[in-house]
Amino acid sequence: MRIAFELLACCFLTASAALPTLATRDAPFDQVRTRQSRTHNNLDQKEPDKYFHEATFSRHYDGRFGARQVSYDERRAHLSALVQTYLSSMNDIGAETWIMHGTLLGWWWNRKILPWDSDIDVMVSEKTIHHLADYYNMTIHHYHLPGMDQARDYLLEINPHYANSSSREKPNVIDARWIDTETGLYIDITTLRRNTTAEALGQDGAMMVKDTHQYMYDDIFPLRESTFENIAVKVPYAYSDVLVEEYHERALSDLYFEGHRFDEEKKEWVKQTYVNSHGRPVHGRPRLPFSNWGKRPPVVSGH
Repeated sequence: MRIAFELLACCFLTASAALPTLATRDAPFDQVRTRQSRTHNNLDQKEPDKYFHEATFSRHYDGRFGARQVSYDERRAHLSALVQTYLSSMNDIGAETWIMHGTLLGWWWNRKILPWDSDIDVMVSEKTIHHLADYYNMTIHHYHLPGMDQARDYLLEINPHYANSSSREKPNVIDARWIDTETGLYIDITTLRRNTTAEALGQDGAMMVKDTHQYMYDDIFPLRESTFENIAVKVPYAYSDVLVEEYHERALSDLYFEGHRFDEEKKEWVKQTYVNSHGRPVHGRPRLPFSNWGKRPPVVSGH
């Protein structure tokens, strides 16, 4: 069932269509800031053409809005609101979008965001990214979510390089972002396009993303309808094949990862407390690649 949102105001601060010929800098901070007196964006001089800049304190935040990393529990709540507002707005617009990567993996397990995740990944069709750029670039979407005292603003920002489909465009593989203007947390939006190079070699239905991920048309379409974080969502047709290709089969079955255990009865990931060789509690553990998904420390305390 779709969550009921109180939409207080929507789509103001509208800008004209974002074209590849526009300047490649960020939107002027003075025009989009909310509470901060200065930006915390990490302006990497090694990538002068990069449009989206992450925060100095974490690559999972937009430093124009966020000034610090939020706590574990805060982050889960903010990310849930982030995906709910994004999906609600895209559903209202009629945009073709679906969840991917770690976000899709969270959907596989319990239709929720993985608790150790720090961002959300979605894709859109090529037609959709052009539509968003033409009519919704730099729009603010104002939501008052159930259970939250204050309304929040979310910015949809399109990268001026969105029309460049080359995988060599490494600084600008992210075509757009949906940004929480209170915390700086965001959703990465990438575009699925025809792989004309592969098509020329006889691979009909080959698709690609600028970040070098490649798919076949039948892997993604027709999209399946489901729910995620209690709101309507779309997922790739061959979702299990897509996940196994990216994360290996163990990621779909093993119950231990990133300092969490999946409670099959509660259908949720539970944070664990590990005891080191000195008998001291250690919360969580170092990040491991998804190929190490499921490896469990020898001593577990508390659960």
